[in-house]
Amino acid sequence: MSGSKEISSNASKISVLATKSTEMEISPAQGNLNLGIEKSGDFGEIGMGVLSDGTPYLNQRGLALLCGVENAHIGTISSQWNEPDLKPRIKKIKSILEQAGFTAPVAHAEIQHSGRVHFCYPAEICLSVLEYYAFDAGANVQEQARANFRLLAGSKLRDMIYSRVGYDPTGANRFNKWHDRIALNHQSAPKGFFHVFNEAHTIIYEMVLAGAEIGEKTVVDISIGQHWGKYWDVNSFDGKYGAREKYPHRYPDDHPQAKSNPQESWCYPLDALGEYRRWLQDEYIEGGKFKGYLDGKVSKGDMPPSVAQLAIAAIVPAALPSQ
Repeated sequence: MSGSKEISSNASKISVLATKSTEMEISPAQGNLNLGIEKSGDFGEIGMGVLSDGTPYLNQRGLALLCGVENAHIGTISSQWNEPDLKPRIKKIKSILEQAGFTAPVAHAEIQHSGRVHFCYPAEICLSVLEYYAFDAGANVQEQARANFRLLAGSKLRDMIYSRVGYDPTGANRFNKWHDRIALNHQSAPKGFFHVFNEAHTIIYEMVLAGAEIGEKTVVDISIGQHWGKYWDVNSFDGKYGAREKYPHRYPDDHPQAKSNPQESWCYPLDALGEYRRWLQDEYIEGGKFKGYLDGKVSKGDMPPSVAQLAIAAIVPAALPSQ
């Protein structure tokens, strides 16, 4: 359909992650690919969340409950989505979707998250299925679906999901926790010294732009500080640049780390700043330590794989092609 937006089936392409277009790229085998779940929650018996590209979704059971049908009926819609001879129900749901300006080669994405596979139905798909059961299912029209469609039509379903899981689609609040730490610590180190937190701002900024949720679970300056401290000791830099010192570092009240405020953290003589910056680029960023940190966050479920890939692409210089 001309002018429609595609919910594509090919999220394995890195270009999907690099672009900021209005198209949503969702794969039927998403658990093995790039897209992840950024926010999720169960509200009553309805599971919902937001994918790492900002797409709001309902899980299969949640969509079934809104429509007033059995869970298996929603699963059948997915399994019949691409049959050569489409059932009338699938034709009608796809027609409703196209009238809203979307097409979709798959009805849901399968996302591996927190140890299990989540069946994620994008909000546009959900509204099309909900409208079908509200008005177009003949003898199978559900009054529950009609009531819910009146409540959730248009952008209301998207807004409800964003609100329930605490996701800001504008990104206006994504810097807040980082800014809170800056306000507490930007003048903490004594005169003549620098601390790793202030020197990590470029990396943290790029991570936020890539979609990382910087907060109590993702504190990259701790990783940088630990590696830099070991490098300092191994090279006996106290003798070369002067002794490092401790300064009081504080976390915002909404961080669990705040319970032990103030925390002693190392600060380093300004004479060593050039040495630190060379080490940060050569050893931490290009030497694989930054990638190792992100891989650890992904394995713990603290960061979607797509965000880690975008952060690496933004911060780690691409290798020059061999001649």
